[in-house]
Amino acid sequence: MQLNTLSKFDQFYLKAKQNRWYWYFSIVCRFLLAYAFIVAGIVKVLDERFASGLSEIHPMGAYLTALHHTGYYYSFIGIAQILAAVLLLIPRTVTLGAVLYFPIIINICILSLAVRFEGSFVTSPLMVLANLYLLVWNYDRLKYLLPFKNIPDFGIVKKPEKYSNRFPFLFFLVVGIVFVLTIFIFLKGFDIMPRNSLSDCKKQYASTKYETIANAFCECVHTKGTVLEDCLEDFDNQKKTLDKQ
Repeated sequence: MQLNTLSKFDQFYLKAKQNRWYWYFSIVCRFLLAYAFIVAGIVKVLDERFASGLSEIHPMGAYLTALHHTGYYYSFIGIAQILAAVLLLIPRTVTLGAVLYFPIIINICILSLAVRFEGSFVTSPLMVLANLYLLVWNYDRLKYLLPFKNIPDFGIVKKPEKYSNRFPFLFFLVVGIVFVLTIFIFLKGFDIMPRNSLSDCKKQYASTKYETIANAFCECVHTKGTVLEDCLEDFDNQKKTLDKQ
């Protein structure tokens, strides 16, 4: 097989599979993702409410309480998480584990963003990206499932006899930038967050001109238990009014 007959992506992929550092990164992603789902899955299998410290009228707390009351469906999610984690830990089943893991973590990520839950607001997007990396790392197996007209014929890539030790500075620079940007978006991406408690929520605009309306938002979420969308709408309207003054 001639490399120059392949697309640029396929050529890059084959070179990456020969590099020790990309391989190390895939191992780190596998173990971190597996650890996260084993911990979360055990909680569900033991029939304990996840994030039990959250108030039941907190947006995420209400969701988790309702989910906890679904009985064997709740346990099923935990079993699926543990199964995906175990598959990731076994070298021969990594691809299957990454495929099973992806829809679960995508759901968690979208949920976390929708209710602005700081417990997984940062970690879940990073987990999605780590999962995507594993899916790309196993592209040689997944390519047969993709709707490509012409599937590259290099087959399943075997483990090289000797890895290249060339450090991919650009790749890890991008990883670092994405990590920092994710944290920055968490800190600055939204005007206000529900936070996990009333006291933490009220700290966001303490000693500013928005303190009163921010406190009202926090009371709306944590004391009155009003729908998050309504609390956010009230806060946004009042904030616009203050900005015009």
